[in-house]
Amino acid sequence: MNNDARSTVSLVDLARSLPGMAVQLPGMTRNAVHMLVKSDSKASIGLFFQRAAAKHPERAFLRFEGREYRWGEANSEVNRYASVLASHGVKRGDVVGVLMTNRPEALFTVLAVVKLGATAGLLNHNQRDAVLQHSFGLLNSVLDVIGEECAEALDTLTELRPAVLWSKDLEAAARTADAANPAVCEQILAKERAYLIFTSGTTGLPKASVMTHMRWTKSMAGVGGLGVRLDGGDTLYCCLPLYHNNALTVALSSVVAGGATLALGRKFSASRFWEEAIANQATAFIYIGELCRYLLNQPARRTDRQHRVRLAVGNGLRPEIWDEFRDRFGIKRIVEFYGASEGNVAFINAFSLSRTAGFTPLPFAVVEYDDATGKAKRGPDGKLRRIGAGGVGLLLAKVTTSSPFDGYTDSAATESKLVRDGFTAGDCWFDTGDLVRNQGWGHIAFVDRLGDTFRWKGENVATTEVEGAFDGIDAVLQAVVYGVDIPGADGKAGMAAITLAEGATFDGKVAAKTLYDRLPTYAVPLVIRVVPELEQTSTFKSRKVELRTQGLGADDISTLYVLTGRGDGYVPIYPEYAAEVAAGKLPRG
Repeated sequence: MNNDARSTVSLVDLARSLPGMAVQLPGMTRNAVHMLVKSDSKASIGLFFQRAAAKHPERAFLRFEGREYRWGEANSEVNRYASVLASHGVKRGDVVGVLMTNRPEALFTVLAVVKLGATAGLLNHNQRDAVLQHSFGLLNSVLDVIGEECAEALDTLTELRPAVLWSKDLEAAARTADAANPAVCEQILAKERAYLIFTSGTTGLPKASVMTHMRWTKSMAGVGGLGVRLDGGDTLYCCLPLYHNNALTVALSSVVAGGATLALGRKFSASRFWEEAIANQATAFIYIGELCRYLLNQPARRTDRQHRVRLAVGNGLRPEIWDEFRDRFGIKRIVEFYGASEGNVAFINAFSLSRTAGFTPLPFAVVEYDDATGKAKRGPDGKLRRIGAGGVGLLLAKVTTSSPFDGYTDSAATESKLVRDGFTAGDCWFDTGDLVRNQGWGHIAFVDRLGDTFRWKGENVATTEVEGAFDGIDAVLQAVVYGVDIPGADGKAGMAAITLAEGATFDGKVAAKTLYDRLPTYAVPLVIRVVPELEQTSTFKSRKVELRTQGLGADDISTLYVLTGRGDGYVPIYPEYAAEVAAGKLPRG
């Protein structure tokens, strides 16, 4: 791994960032007060939105494919949507399912739902059949607003939805509906549910995680106000799906906090990204997962530097491409953050440091973990053991009244994520399932999902470290790394599925030399599968379950290569290979 990714944060690093933040301190201070919001406070997404609209009604709020909505105009439209929903029986505490693609009507629908004190259940429009049926079942919704573009997805259900309102009918009815702010919006408490956000489903069926108005408000204050720090002249471009928290919480709250403009993209396109950013007058954008890597893989274009983007906010920008991404596209600030849809803690790179997910003022612990179970490890006294600065461990976030764990709709799933009596009797911690590096001074760097890390030759191997090493091989476009069983061998051997650049061929010797140069010997993958494409979730997370299950099995669309050693590198797989590895004969050197 790049040594910078392992470094700790020093007091000198923090001091260097302060002069650049000084001019923004008044706005940061105003937003910081919202981090102290209490669960019984009257604070909600709709309330913050309509207050911002009242403050600057003529300022642009939303841009979409050439259409622009002013703040006041958008607030009135949202109110009309809310009036129609209320006429269909939606009231405070209800759940309204929303199945739509990215467009203004989807955002207006969600804002209308939360203004009524109801909960918006954000369904993934890529889901079909049993998975979509499962997601609908978790909502227990009183009404589902469906976009016409999602009719085909709805047709795959075996059980019809009892109450469906088509988006076009909602929009038509809203033209003559009441445009006044709903009275209930002033009464909603911070502890009430705002969204149900589904996990991406990289393993098993999705779970519905709860986002309360309280957590959204804290995101607005912490991520938006202290980290991103937009102002009225900024436009944040978001092409991430609206059913994801990065869009509806991070992007939207940052825009609300700064009284800025949201430019909504229908979907992400690597080839058109910068053209769309330019067309929308974007000064910022939000990213997730591999989006930044996809942009780097694009051929150089004049638009790489013709934009006005000065900052990028998101999570998942890997340390090994951080500098290249920043320098190629001329981005002054990268506001990386760490958070999860269901988590009760967030880290934000407020000090504009390199290769860090930032800091948090909330209580957390980086602790030792058990390789076999993936759970936090306890010492002889039954207590957890912390990892010092520079070390890697499991991230836990303390559950308190001011930092609650809202959990899932499934109570058993909620309890499974809690660690009790960790350091003192009665304390409670949320298990993030993530391995992070403790960088000191409240800062962390993401290392890997604990479920993705595997153990080989008595050593823990982080898949993100190995995936990053493939960046040194020019022919490789993408790489996904995971552990697989080798009969007769202990642990799991490293395996990578890769895609190649157009016209490129796989050179086993070049690949082996690069990986040996960049990785510890035990971390060099034993098997490489060359595939035509890598399937991913709609939020750019690789689907590894199917690849792990396939293991060393052959198919008609991919080619398998195995590592013989430093000298001969990777060669086409042959029947005796697994036995030779188990016997310790390979790889050599």
